[in-house]
Amino acid sequence: MPPVPTSTLVYIHGFLSSPQSVKAQVTQQWLLEHRPDIQYHCPHLSPYPLETERQLRDMMNQLGDQTVGLVGSSLGGFWSTWLVEHYNAKAVLINPSVRPFELTDRLNGEPQKNYHTDDTYLMLPEHGEQFRQAYRPELKDLSRYWLLAQTGDETLDYRQAEERYQGCRQHIEEGGDHSFQHYEAHLPEIVDFLFASA
Repeated sequence: MPPVPTSTLVYIHGFLSSPQSVKAQVTQQWLLEHRPDIQYHCPHLSPYPLETERQLRDMMNQLGDQTVGLVGSSLGGFWSTWLVEHYNAKAVLINPSVRPFELTDRLNGEPQKNYHTDDTYLMLPEHGEQFRQAYRPELKDLSRYWLLAQTGDETLDYRQAEERYQGCRQHIEEGGDHSFQHYEAHLPEIVDFLFASA
């Protein structure tokens, strides 16, 4: 019987994304090849905040006493922060969304289509308010975060993340884009950060 895993890396995808995202698949493959002792999990999250909170709570309850490390990309960075503040996990944030309610306010009922499926969504003012409720203005333990951002991010202003996670470990690269170019080169250090003491 294979050993029961004691550590799980949870990849939290971004808005309109899914477990089919390139970074999610690269992460899963890297763990299979280099750290098969670490379980991989990537939930397909709803774009709607209250539903996402429910999904994440259920996930953490199912993971139980395992050591959980989080990698959150874009909106997944926002939700990874929410998880750290509620469950004391550690997180690596990739070009994270800091204030997603600002995006929701701009979209205001315009249909949005998932990048990998045929699903469409309507983000309404109530969803912006739910994001505001989920936002935690103060971070309890800065040592639990590592920010990875690229200044060439065409979707989000990296300076918002730089300010939000001031005092946390940060790696800001010149250039790049929202997908975070050469992400895979950082995976050994990402896994080290999340599980060094596991």
